[in-house]
This record gives sequence, structure tokens and C-alpha cells, in this order.
Amino acid sequence: MSDLQPTEVESRRAARERALELLYEAEAKDVAIGELLDQQPIVPAELAVELVRGVDEHRDRIDELLGRLVAPKWSLDRLAAVDRSIMRLGAYELLAVPERSAALVINEAVVLARRFGTDDSPRFVNGVLSAVASEVRPE
Repeated sequence: MSDLQPTEVESRRAARERALELLYEAEAKDVAIGELLDQQPIVPAELAVELVRGVDEHRDRIDELLGRLVAPKWSLDRLAAVDRSIMRLGAYELLAVPERSAALVINEAVVLARRFGTDDSPRFVNGVLSAVASEVRPE
């Protein structure tokens, strides 16, 4: 069990939701993350900014990894944009933030998938990110 207080868990979850919204918006509008962040009337939470900048910075590696681990007959581009953004967030944390537990990262991604994706999204996101975790955190 975590020693985080519920309000901290909630604020971190809200920051992840905001990061998802920003990634989705950047892709939909085909705008750079930095430019999108500059356009925000209210500065997003520090965690949200870290997540979207991290996804942006590691995008090639994340997309290569996700593209390889998604079912062979399915390309990353064919995924629902929300699922793709959720998996990019989770993959970034698994790759670049080793101090965050893999179980926590995957759980938070599944929560986002349950809230914003389709009925199949949570299981799909869980499976792909579990494969990412197995590859990048083999301990």
C-alpha cells in the first residue's frame, strides 16, 4: 500500500488526465507540445507538464517500442488516438521514470483507459504496457 494521501493520489491522477488531454489535443491539432503548453491559459500541473514533455522528448523510442509490441497486424497509427496517447504516457513513465512503480504506472494507464477509452481499451492498454514493462524493466 502506498503512503500517499488520497488528495495526493487524486491530484496525480488529475495531472495524468490533463497530460492525456494535452497529448490528444497536440495530435489532433498537429501542434508541437511546447507550443500547446505556451497556449494554455492556466499552467498545467507540474506532473502533467513533465509527462507531456517526456513523451515528446522520448517519442521516437516510445513509438518504436509500442509499434513493435502492438499486435503484428495492427499499426500504431490505426489505434484509437486516446489509447495511443494513454500508452505513450505509460510507456514514457516505464522507460524514463524508474522510481515510479511499474504496477502503479500500468494501473493509472488502465484507469485512464477505463474512463476515456472503449470497453476493450483497459485490457488492451494493460497488455501492451505489461509487455513494455517486461522489456524495459526486466527485474
